[in-house]
Amino acid sequence: MAAPVIQSELQCATCAGQCVYDPAVQALKCASCGNVTSLETADDDAAAEEFPFDPLVSAPEAQIDFDSIVHRCETCGGSVTFVAQSLSTRCSYCDGPVVVETNDRGYEPMALIPFRVPEQDAQTLAQAWVRKRIAAPSDLAGVVAKARVAGIYVPFWTFDSDELIQYWASYRVRRNKRTETRQTSGVLRMRFDDMLVPASHHVTPLIRDGILHDFYPERLRPYRAGYLSGFAAEQHHQTLSEGLERKGNEKALLIRNRIKGHVNKSGVHNIRYHTDTSGIHYRRILLPVWILHYTYNDTAKMVVVCGIEGRAYGERPYSAWKLAGYAAVLTTLAVGLGLAWGAAGLI
Repeated sequence: MAAPVIQSELQCATCAGQCVYDPAVQALKCASCGNVTSLETADDDAAAEEFPFDPLVSAPEAQIDFDSIVHRCETCGGSVTFVAQSLSTRCSYCDGPVVVETNDRGYEPMALIPFRVPEQDAQTLAQAWVRKRIAAPSDLAGVVAKARVAGIYVPFWTFDSDELIQYWASYRVRRNKRTETRQTSGVLRMRFDDMLVPASHHVTPLIRDGILHDFYPERLRPYRAGYLSGFAAEQHHQTLSEGLERKGNEKALLIRNRIKGHVNKSGVHNIRYHTDTSGIHYRRILLPVWILHYTYNDTAKMVVVCGIEGRAYGERPYSAWKLAGYAAVLTTLAVGLGLAWGAAGLI
C-alpha cells in the first residue's frame, strides 16, 4: 500500500459489518454475518521483493501517519496500533496499562506474514510447552491456562549483505609442557541472506526466538489493513541507518564465530577484524506472535507462541521441592554407581 491503512477495507461487503482477520481461514471474516473475504491479490508474490541500499545514493524514507488507534504503555513505553476497534486495554508486550492516543507516525512496512495459528491453537501449544518443563510447579499449567493472550505483529528487518573480512587473532599451541601464544591473520568472505533483525527494543530475545526459525520469505504478503484487523501491531519507527546499526551488532557474533572456524586452532582469542560491506538489500516487515501473560508468585512472566508455525518459548518458575527431589535422586544414583564400581574393582 502506498497510503496509510484504509478502514473501509475492513467493512463487510454483504452486511457492512466489521471484519477481522481469521487465521483459521486465512482471510477476513465478518463478525456479524460470517462472510469470508479473501485478501489474496495478483501481486502477492511481489511481497518478497528486497530493496537495495547504497548509503551514497539512497534517499531517506518519508514517514507516514498510520490510520489507527494507538495504545502507548505507561509501564514499558511500548506503542501498538489497532487498525480496527481496539480489543485490549493492556499492553501486548508487558501487560501494563495503556493510554489511548489518536495517531501514530512512522515508516510503512513493505510486507508481513499473516497469522496462521489461531488463538485457541496458540493456547493449546503453550499448554503443551508447559507440560514438558522439568521441575515446573504442579499448578503451573492451570495458571498459564488463565493467561491473557495478546496477538501482535512485531517489526523486523531482513538484511542481505556481502562481507569481505580481514582479521587478526591469537591462538594457543602446546609445545612440550608449555603453552605458547601465536598470531595469525587472514581474509574471508561471508554472505548474509535474509538476516532477521528486530526493529524495536520491545522485541526481546524471547520474542525473537519464538519466531526466528519459522521465517520463510515466500510467505510474505503485501502490507494491508485487512491482515492487521483484530490484532495489535507495533509499526516501524527506526530509520534505515538505525536498522543497519542494529544489524551490525547482530552480525558481530556470527563474524567472530566464522573467524574462529577459519583459523581452525584451539584457544582462538583477541580477535580483531575489519569488514567491507556491499550488496545491501533490506525489507521492513511485520511478523506475528502470540504472547501469553501470566503471574506466578507475584512475578510477571510470559509464553511466546510463533503465529506462523506455533513454536513456543517462555519464561517459567521452578518447584523447589521437585529440584530437591531430582538432586536427591541424582546423588543416590551417583553413590550407587560409585559403590558398584568399587565392588567390581574398577576404582
